[in-house]
Amino acid sequence: MSESPRTSALASRHVALGSGLEDWNGMGTAWTYRTDPDDEHDAIRERAGLFDMSPLKKVFVRGPDAARVVDHVITRDLRRVAPGQSAYGAILTERGTVCDDAIIANNGGDEWMHCHGSGESMERLQESAAGLDVDIELDDDLHDLSLQGPKALELLAAHTPLDLAAMPYFHQQATELFGHPCRISRTGYSGERGYEIFASAAVACDIWDQILGHGAALGVMPCSFTSLDKVRIEAALLFFGYDMTAEHTPWEVGLGFTVHRDKGDFRGKQAVLAAEGKERFLFAGISVEHDDALAGGEALKLDGESVGVVNSPCYSHRMNKSLALVHLRPDATAPGTRLEVAGDDFNGSAAVESIPFYDPDKSRTHA
Repeated sequence: MSESPRTSALASRHVALGSGLEDWNGMGTAWTYRTDPDDEHDAIRERAGLFDMSPLKKVFVRGPDAARVVDHVITRDLRRVAPGQSAYGAILTERGTVCDDAIIANNGGDEWMHCHGSGESMERLQESAAGLDVDIELDDDLHDLSLQGPKALELLAAHTPLDLAAMPYFHQQATELFGHPCRISRTGYSGERGYEIFASAAVACDIWDQILGHGAALGVMPCSFTSLDKVRIEAALLFFGYDMTAEHTPWEVGLGFTVHRDKGDFRGKQAVLAAEGKERFLFAGISVEHDDALAGGEALKLDGESVGVVNSPCYSHRMNKSLALVHLRPDATAPGTRLEVAGDDFNGSAAVESIPFYDPDKSRTHA
């Protein structure tokens, strides 16, 4: 078991389920349980799966200048984000490259919550806050439980006074769940309709237990990050450090839609706008003629010439395909393009596919 400086209140639950609490983002994380990740995958797609997403960092930005700070740090125009709403976007360096991604929620009353993974959000927030009337606080007491799948609404709606069925995508609200104060957000990382529940460490375990207890008859089960990786790859959702790094511009990694050109000043604005149209590669997906997942890092070739690299691979038993999210030279991204895969453990062929692989119309998340 690895030692991590950040600890989830749910650590004992994960250990009981077979997790070794491997480190991610400074917190012991359930990368695997004793259950089969394919069974967990089925639960997410057919019923619902419960994740502990507490390793994500929840940073509160409060004060008279809070809106100014969060708007400067992200590519989205947060003036459009009303209290009770949130937005996903890229966090940039001064060079216009992606050093993190985040969901920023407007909690109202000059309070915003910036939720991010392992990138440089905190450093960029502190730079944007210099000289302004604002307080920035990492809140590790606040836990994040994520229930994802078609049964999530039915389960949660029965135990909260909130009209959850009426909550639109990327909206959130303070409420109660199983009698505990929390904030429920209609967001997730699965390609399914789902909800994130933000609650204190003192009540996180009971909420976890209640969801699994009440969800047992519905087939709800706890799910590991291994199954999460499968569903997010099927849905073509980015993972910082794999599908994007500080060497990549938003245009290269499929985040151009988050860049609001007409908003006011934000970090890296001039550089990122100047980089548009100069993409060295593009974010794409492939299916591989292979009965297992690739290792990652394999070279992709077209007519013997290197045109890309494999970033995030998985084997989807539901689609019966070996899939991967990749970077490809722009002229090699047309769906149907045949590629050679060259790696230490596998050499074979692949085809470019349209992404997302799963639910291309996003009808499930946006239902």
